[in-house]
Amino acid sequence: MLNPFKKQKSESVYSPVAGRIVSLDEVPDPVFAQRSVGDGFAVEPSEGSFRSPVDGELVLVAKTLHAFAVRTPEGAEILVHVGIDTVTLKGEGFTGHRQAGETVARGDVIISCDLDTMRSKVPAMVTPVLLTNGAKFAMSAPDFYADGASVITVRRK
Repeated sequence: MLNPFKKQKSESVYSPVAGRIVSLDEVPDPVFAQRSVGDGFAVEPSEGSFRSPVDGELVLVAKTLHAFAVRTPEGAEILVHVGIDTVTLKGEGFTGHRQAGETVARGDVIISCDLDTMRSKVPAMVTPVLLTNGAKFAMSAPDFYADGASVITVRRK
């Protein structure tokens, strides 16, 4: 049982890639736009290096290199899904830099790709960043003007 008098630590989630932060409502895929996988934000990337948005354990690197997930020290699970329908590329065009099970720091490059090449192969490169275990965590509203600062914060409920 959580001690109601103990202040729970909040954790900051940063953009995993340079670019314009957008609402999930703008993602051209209903699974993400309807928040079926989790709530969060998305980024329209301006470069192709996708980095860990938090410190933690890299718990997933998809075999197709289109997505990865990091679990923070407090237990929040953050999924970064690079582009829309990129799973259909079966890894083509992506380079993986880290493996599941590794400890990563915010800013470590996990996956990279050539954005111009990728944009010609998929509907969009907008990248959802989702809190996948939101039932256990409260999340702040996204700051769409974060510009290098924290986009959301999460805190265990």
